[in-house]
Amino acid sequence: MSTAVGDAPRPADERPGGERGSRRPVDPRLWRYSAAARGYLVLTVALSIVNVAMVIVSALMIGRVLGGVIVDDATDVGRWSTELVVLATAVGVRVLGTWLQSRFAHRSATRVVAELKGEVLGVATRLRPRELDPRRDEIATVLTRGIDGLVPYLTGYLPALVLAATLTPATLAVITFQDLTSAAIIFVTLPLIPIFMILIGLLTKGKAAKTLTAMTTLSSQLLDLLAGLPTLRALGREQGPATRVRELGDAHRRTTMSALRVAFLSSMVLELLATLCVALVAVSIGLRLVYGGMELEAGIVALILAPEVYLPLRMVGTQFHAAEDGMAAASRAFAVIDTDRPDAAADGAVLVDAAGARIEFDGVDVPSRHGPAPRGLTGALEPGAVTVLTGPNGSGKSTAVQALLGLVEPERGEVRVAGTAVSSLDRSAWWAQVAWLPQHPVLVPGTLDENLRLIGEVVDLEQSCAATGFDEVLAELPDGWNTRVGSGGTGLSLGQRQRLALTRVLATRRPVLVLDEPTAHLDDASERTVLDSLRSLAAAGRTVVVVGHRPTVLAAADRVIEVTADVA
Repeated sequence: MSTAVGDAPRPADERPGGERGSRRPVDPRLWRYSAAARGYLVLTVALSIVNVAMVIVSALMIGRVLGGVIVDDATDVGRWSTELVVLATAVGVRVLGTWLQSRFAHRSATRVVAELKGEVLGVATRLRPRELDPRRDEIATVLTRGIDGLVPYLTGYLPALVLAATLTPATLAVITFQDLTSAAIIFVTLPLIPIFMILIGLLTKGKAAKTLTAMTTLSSQLLDLLAGLPTLRALGREQGPATRVRELGDAHRRTTMSALRVAFLSSMVLELLATLCVALVAVSIGLRLVYGGMELEAGIVALILAPEVYLPLRMVGTQFHAAEDGMAAASRAFAVIDTDRPDAAADGAVLVDAAGARIEFDGVDVPSRHGPAPRGLTGALEPGAVTVLTGPNGSGKSTAVQALLGLVEPERGEVRVAGTAVSSLDRSAWWAQVAWLPQHPVLVPGTLDENLRLIGEVVDLEQSCAATGFDEVLAELPDGWNTRVGSGGTGLSLGQRQRLALTRVLATRRPVLVLDEPTAHLDDASERTVLDSLRSLAAAGRTVVVVGHRPTVLAAADRVIEVTADVA
């Protein structure tokens, strides 16, 4: 269960982390939400400054040695020992800095991704169910695959961006002191690279977002298909969704290949442009050296440093498309994290004993997209009785249960337990007294026994298994209750998961049982057995609340509460 935190999600173009935010080269929220990112940024800047200094020192030493050897015919190595030692040191320091950058880049990127995943997962568990449901597939895609695209951004794009801010102006300044003509050529041609980058960026605008959307749609469709595959197979319709899945796969393939095609072509264009610009500088230096218009040492230094001026911008352009997918996913991750309000309603502190307590709905209205659902819900849930919440689809039955659990806040009215509003209760203590069976129960990776005991001590296990039919499922499993399920274990069908979750609820000692469509996946005989078990538990003094609309469920109820909605 999760506490309710956050506002309703905003449209993508209004979110701080929407597509508009993803177009910025550096999103400041990355440094705000990740301590590892801040440390990595400091390290990157420091290593870049060292790298810039070593590049300039290497160029000056090479120019001095070559100029002296060629012009003065000074081939005595001893004369240039100081310069050669400095050159070797500069090269060694540059190699060491590059190695450290590469080594710590991947480690830091892994830590940053892990921190952001933890932030997103933490916020997702605190979102209200009504807010989480429409974003579940998007969050799942960001957590499982999308945000991993930040790795090339942190290991490639960010260092290139820092170099562009340090190496390019520093080397251009040195070239200006050495050869003003070469500096003028570079000053005129250098803006061509960012201009072409902007033009390519406008051409590819939205491609990363489209790729992530296609991947999200494909993932959600495949998950839905896998969840319902046993039912489709039972109905002989297992081949029905094949066409739709194939279409989604083709759409994902087209968007991915389109982004890759543009990335490769843009890299080629930027590489060609930078090469031509360096060639202009080289031709100018060569002609002036031939006609005696400049000194050899200055020409060598300018020629060595000219490619270094263009290199960071070329790297930025090359790495931009590789990192764009990750930034698009990060923007969506930030949009989720930004919904976690620090001023959200605090948890209550009142403790109640739910055993034998009366639970009341008093004029409860819960807002929805199309109007209050439920609307004006009033009724009492008595201990020792089976109460059924019924009503048409969309009337707010499941939402009423969420209000009872404290997962959503009513707009009007309140839910009370033993006379105390649920909003005032200590949520952990209240939930410890409730066994909840949601519409779509999930498995926790581990053994069946560990899944069974998630809600504490169990009683009458054999009787509960027989009531739900889970004893037949156990008989088919290799290790019984020790069978591992979930990640790396045996998979259970939707119906089998429902039977396990129902067994867990029936076998609990908790005084309040809340079941949402508990017999939806059971046959008639199992349904009768389950309903008889619920009546027996109610007769023992438990408070049993069932959401349902089937005639057999209504017939088993001691009291039926009609849930209605005011849908526009």
